[in-house]
Amino acid sequence: MVTQTNRIWENGEDPMRRMRAMVLKGITDLSKIASPLAMMKLPVPVPGPGEVLVKVATCGVCHTELDEIEGRIVPSFFPIALGHQVVGRIVEVGPEVESLRIGDRIGIGWIYAACGKCTYCQRGEENLCLEFMATGRDAHGGYAEYMLAKAAFVIPLPEEIGDVEAAPLLCAGAIGYRSLVLTGIRDGEPLGLTGFGASAHLVLKMARHLYPATKVYVFARNPAEREFALQLGAVWAGDPEAESPVRLRAIIDTTPAWKPVVQALKNLEPSGWLVINAIRKEEKDKEALLCLDYPRDLWQEKVIKSVANVTRKDLQATIELAKKVPILPEVETFPLIEANRALEELRNRGKRGAKVLLIEEVV
Repeated sequence: MVTQTNRIWENGEDPMRRMRAMVLKGITDLSKIASPLAMMKLPVPVPGPGEVLVKVATCGVCHTELDEIEGRIVPSFFPIALGHQVVGRIVEVGPEVESLRIGDRIGIGWIYAACGKCTYCQRGEENLCLEFMATGRDAHGGYAEYMLAKAAFVIPLPEEIGDVEAAPLLCAGAIGYRSLVLTGIRDGEPLGLTGFGASAHLVLKMARHLYPATKVYVFARNPAEREFALQLGAVWAGDPEAESPVRLRAIIDTTPAWKPVVQALKNLEPSGWLVINAIRKEEKDKEALLCLDYPRDLWQEKVIKSVANVTRKDLQATIELAKKVPILPEVETFPLIEANRALEELRNRGKRGAKVLLIEEVV
């Protein structure tokens, strides 16, 4: 499918307006090619009705980009600029945009657009809309100096939160917030987190504020991640295959693998909830599901819930929470030209916290 946004990029009206973008030209096996993205100079896009042109300041790097690169999630077109944790300022406003002005500082998340008319949208579940469009999948994202956005789907950002810190809040933070809400956990009930990357470390900060009597238990492969979790206030940290000291009311899984899901079910108390915060799971350990034992892992009314995308409400709630309490992410930054290195470190579970690209304009 060739979208309107894609046509604008390919046939920019002013050939002198050029920008840099790190683009994905096709599905890539990261075990064979370490640098899947290429730098290209492209026309600066022109906003159409209901659109704004955003000068990108920062863009977070997400595991979903690895899924897109390796084809577990297939972009709508190639070449495409990935990236859906975007912070920037509006530099042009298209027709029919009344609520935004040039100079407004905004954030753009995974939700690029939804129809607004279907049953899901009408009941506040726009994340499930069958016409859902994703930033960096169905429209060009923030691995570029400029990008288009739908005016109705951008989020105003407070000046109190810096460009670098705001970027991970727009996906890692928002999807973590949605996961935490979906657990239905109450203050004092024990919570588990499987995996401890960009999203989970923010969930731990949120949980400590929203549920101060809740003890948080973290399961992570990397000893450095386990130590980081303890520093942030977890009461216990162990390997994903470890047995937790107590049975847990809810566990949020943020890993790309299947094995931690099976182990998490073993650590749930009766009627406990496992919330899977992942848009895709890798196929390499799919056989782990064959190890599920019904009476041990699923019986006693345990619940498995997936998280699908985010809504604008999730984004707004996360930003509002970040204004009130110190849930800002730990961040490592990279220039745009080093996007491949950032992705490689993410894939290999490098330094702790979130990874953010710093976008610099070409003069």
